Amino acid sequence: MARVLMTGFAPFGGETVNPSWQAVQVLRGRRDDVAAVELPCEFAASLPALRRAIAEHRPSLVVCVGQAGGRAEVTPERVAINLVDARIPDNAGARPVDVPVVEDGPAAYFTTLPVKACVEAIRAAGVPASVSHTAGTYVCNQVFYGLMHLLATDFPEVRGGFVHVPFSPEQVAASGKAAPSLGVDRIADALEALADTASKVTEDIVVSAGVEH
Repeated sequence: MARVLMTGFAPFGGETVNPSWQAVQVLRGRRDDVAAVELPCEFAASLPALRRAIAEHRPSLVVCVGQAGGRAEVTPERVAINLVDARIPDNAGARPVDVPVVEDGPAAYFTTLPVKACVEAIRAAGVPASVSHTAGTYVCNQVFYGLMHLLATDFPEVRGGFVHVPFSPEQVAASGKAAPSLGVDRIADALEALADTASKVTEDIVVSAGVEH
């Protein structure tokens, strides 16, 4: 399998952990061909950190991972939009509203991961998954869009994309609120299935008249 760079985020929004980074660390412990980098949950710092990581590790595949509290499945993202509209401040206190990720950049980028094939592989690993068509407008979407812009302009030989993961059970227990959750080890299983599939598959599953082929 080709070398993979996986990123997760630091905790944000009052949380003490972030399962995106925890799961990436678990996967890094399993695999010598996976590099792991934690990104700050800060609008000003996230993309410079991502650029440095790609330049350092020179992967053939980049998968950025973020937490989407409230989702019940692992959700590979299909499209990133050129918009930041923060509902809460980031970890540095910044709260940009209605600004582009990249000035004069394209309105959107599609992932270069085979998201439908990845979902099938994740489900085959026993983890719930589905394709998502919105990465929001917070730091996750900024990183997703920024990643695809970097790959389109500076690293055209590299493929990449973004995947959201649910809360961990520990987060839900600590909050005292009812919300979907998924164990960090199971999230790592999903990321492993995604990385293996994306490293081998370049053409996604095509659905026509209800038939996948």
